[in-house]
This record gives sequence, structure tokens and C-alpha cells, in this order.
Amino acid sequence: MLRHSLRRATRASSTSRALSTTTSHASAATASDEFDFVIVGGGSAGCVLANRLSADPSHRVLLVESGPSDVNKWDSWKIQMPAALTFNLADDKYNWFYYTEPQKHLDNRRLPWPRGRVLGGSSSLNAMVYVRGHANDYDDWQASGADGWSYADCLPYFRKAQTHELGPDAYRGGDGPLHVTRGSQKDQVLFQTFIDAGVQAGYPFTDDMNGYQQEGFGWMDMTIHAGSRWSAAAAYLRPAAARPNLTVVTDTLVRKVVFEGTRAVGIDAEHNRTKATTQFRAAKEVILSGGAINSPQLLMLSGVGDATHLRDVGVPVVHHLPAVGQNMEDHLDLYIQYACKKPITLHNATWKYPHNMVRIALEWLVNRTGLGASAHLESGGFIRSAPGKRQPDLQFHFLPGSLTGQLTPGAYHAFQAHCSPMRATSRGFVKLRSADPRAHPVIEPNYLATEQDRVDIRAGVRLTREIFEQRVFDEFRGDPVSPAQSVQSDAEIDAWVRQHTESAYHPSCTNRMGVGEDSVVDSQTRVHGLEHLRVVDASIMPNIVSGNLNGPTIMLAEKAADIILGHPALPKSTAPVYQPRNWETSQR
Repeated sequence: MLRHSLRRATRASSTSRALSTTTSHASAATASDEFDFVIVGGGSAGCVLANRLSADPSHRVLLVESGPSDVNKWDSWKIQMPAALTFNLADDKYNWFYYTEPQKHLDNRRLPWPRGRVLGGSSSLNAMVYVRGHANDYDDWQASGADGWSYADCLPYFRKAQTHELGPDAYRGGDGPLHVTRGSQKDQVLFQTFIDAGVQAGYPFTDDMNGYQQEGFGWMDMTIHAGSRWSAAAAYLRPAAARPNLTVVTDTLVRKVVFEGTRAVGIDAEHNRTKATTQFRAAKEVILSGGAINSPQLLMLSGVGDATHLRDVGVPVVHHLPAVGQNMEDHLDLYIQYACKKPITLHNATWKYPHNMVRIALEWLVNRTGLGASAHLESGGFIRSAPGKRQPDLQFHFLPGSLTGQLTPGAYHAFQAHCSPMRATSRGFVKLRSADPRAHPVIEPNYLATEQDRVDIRAGVRLTREIFEQRVFDEFRGDPVSPAQSVQSDAEIDAWVRQHTESAYHPSCTNRMGVGEDSVVDSQTRVHGLEHLRVVDASIMPNIVSGNLNGPTIMLAEKAADIILGHPALPKSTAPVYQPRNWETSQR
């Protein structure tokens, strides 16, 4: 909401509160340097791996990131200030700025797909909502062939990663690098009103969506610490930056993985500005952590993928692995909005009121407090859309303001719920557009290709409206804005969805983990049929989890680090998980 909050208030930001991440360009680490581990991608997973693998001083670790550092003299406030999050979604300095192919079932719209191109990756761009998903998601991973990735196996790594401001328990961590808090805007009455409306509608209250009971309405966890974004770079990379055995190279694009036969021995990289190329050798392993778009793209550029497709675009085939880039999953996001009868929304925090904006900016710059210190998605919920759903399949984020799908604030006081179906049945893909490593790949999420997905998203619209119509909203609720009150029938809702739904920016599963022909890596994160090559990021999720992906990706990398280092897995958790007794016959 504060996209332009500092443009008029300051031309620079003090970085005295943030440690500088030691970085270099490709020229600083020469081709004569050999490393034990070469990590491609400085996002959520890559930052975790760089920290954990370099903790042993005998390991020489190289992390290569295509984008710049997340800390710089002039505009790092755009990353560090939670309320400024939309800034980096709207330009390409820190963002790959991808777009999908025209979507057949969304009126042929091309949807924006921002992905982080900066240290911290998408954890430096996202809305800072920390959600782990449902326990059943991970048990489904185990059942699908990802041995050792059940909820009981994964929960200890969620706890290892985390320091929660409410303290440790059987679900929360107390001494991990990733600080998680409950938000700073509890005095905004609309957050509590949304929770109360969910309870009035017959859903439970949950005091921890990431603990015993995901289902219900309550307060969201956030990766915000001391008023600033707490990205993977802040949590993992900066504390490790001074280690002499860790080299971080920024502004450098990895063009391909270098193979000798079927063994990965290094990478071929090109500096963004000078176009100088360098090969970095890996004595032990090359690890791809570029995310659900860049990791399959890099595999294909390196000759690993469907052989026919690779030949069609002129890439020599190293290994035929047709599942690379397939099985893409994502969450859609609906912005369901009502006018607000009282002037208590974030509409006051727009440039219509410049004195407010200057005050907000200065308070954050000086104290890291106030409206600038929040992403303003502090309450939400998870519900089941119909009887027979064994776990929640709709997620809500509540925003006490007006925001369009183009990430611009509205012209009036309003509030909205972001409603996202969690488990679409449609599947998409990513493939090469050409053999040029700087060409954006073809991104085809294939949204709403099945009738079941259309049924689920209609239910999301109707159930969101029902929540907003609860009596606790009576003193605040004005007219419905989007969709309009006239949108009622299935056909009318479908037409509105086609015109207005956006991506929730959660691509995953394009190098899925498993044992079948539809998988790319095994349960040890090793690429099938190749040696000394792993993928560790959201692309290896066997199926998408029920919620935002940053927390699960960090967990995944924590667990993968133990696997790579040969450490024994943490002991399995025995913490219980809530399951509604009547889920087969009741929706709530």
C-alpha cells in the first residue's frame, strides 16, 4: 500500500541497521578457483544452503546469484520496508518480471509472475506471510514416493529454522535464524473483525495456523523482525557472509551446468554487465536453487530434459529426463472487495494524503515502527470448501484496504479478502523459448483447465461473500465492489473470475521429487540419472502445499542440507494434528 511512500520523503535509506552481505562479481572468483559446493541461486533455499554447508570450515562454498545484493546505499528500503512490498513487484531491478503465456481459461490474459532476482530471492519480494501448509500435504509427499518427507519428518526442520516471538513449543522453534512474528497492527479493528466474522459464520478460531490446527480463522505469522523484512538473506546469508570459505557472487547469470559424461563438474557463468564468462568447478556437487522457473530452465539449457524439446531449440542432449519442467502447480488469488463505511482503512496511507505518507516514511526510517513496519495481511484463515474435503482447501488473507490486481491502491475506503484455492487439479509446464539463457522461458500454468478447479473457485467467491455478510461487519460493510452484487450465477462468477483472478505467485513442482517417470529428483534431492547434481528449491515439491511457499522452501533446504552433509535426520516429531471428526459430511 505504501508503494511510493519514500519517493518524496527521501532519496536514500540508511543501512546502519542492516549488516552488509559480502558479495563479489564473477571476476573476483576466477576460473582457477575450485569449490566443493557450487550453489546456483541466492533465494530462500540457496541462502539456507550457503549458511549450512559453509558452517564446516573445510567446505569451500560458492553461491552465485543473477541479481544484485539486497542491501545497497540508495534503495534497499524498498526491500527492507514491509509496506513497500509492491515496489519490487512492478519493476525488474530485483525481479525477473516474468509473464505467463495467454491463459485460455482466463480470457487469454497474460498474468505477471514476479520472481526474486536478488539475494534472498522471492523472500526479498514476497508479502512476508509465513505459512507451513497442512500436515497432510507432507504425508502425501511421503505416500507419493518422497521417502523421509512426511510431516513427522519435516516438522523438526520447520522448528530448527525458526525463532517465533511467542516462544518455542512442540510446533514453533525458539532458536533458529528465521524470525517470525504476529504483526504490529493489532489496533486495526478490521483485522479482528475478519476473524470474528469467520467464527460467526461457523468456522473455528485457531491460535496457530502453523501449529496443531491450521483450519479456522486467526492471526497470521509474518517474516518481519524489528520492523523490517526478515528474508532468507537476512536470516541465513548475512550471518555467514564473513566466513572465509564462503564466496557470494552477484550480478552473474549461470548459463549452464558443465558435465563430464553424466557427472556435473561445474557451471558456466556470465557477468551481467561485462558479459565476461567464467567456469567455476565443483569438486563435490552442483546444487540448483533457482526456483520453480529458473531451475528447470537451467537444467534444460544444460541438456537435461525432454530430448525432443531440447533438439527443437538447439540444445545438445546430455540426459533425456522428460519430467523436467512438467507438473507445474500454482495458487490463484481472488481479490474480493467491499466498500468501507468508516474512514479507517489504508486509504489514508496513499499519496492522496501526502502529509500522512511523509509521516509514515519518517517513522519507519527512524524507529522501524508504524504502518511502514507491516505488510498489512495480519489476519486470515483456512477453510474447507465442501463436505468430503479432509483438510482446508481455501486460504484467506485479509487486507484493510483497496488494492487491484495491478497492485495499485483504490480511490476510496474499502477492505478485501484474498481467497486462494489450495489444491488445483490443473497442471502446467515451463519450457525453453530458445537456447539463449537470457531469454525468458515459456511459462504455461494452464489455470482453471478442469471443471473441478472452476467449482472450487466459485465456492471461494460465495464463501468469502458469506463471511463478509456476517453481522460483525455491519457497521463497516458498504456495497460490494468486486465482484458486484449483480454477479450471482455460476456463469456470472466464472466470467468475473476469468477477468480478475491473478496468480498468488506460488509456482512449484516443476522438478518434482519422487520415484516415477513424472519425477526429476529422488528423495535425497539428486537428479535422476546424473551424478553430483542436486536441485533444492520449491521446484522439487512433489505437490504444492496448502499455503505460502517461503516457509516450506526454507524447511526443505534445511532438511536437504543435512542430507547433503551426511548428517542423521532430526528425530521425528510426535506432535498431534487436528482433524475434524465430521469432515466427510460437513463443510464446517
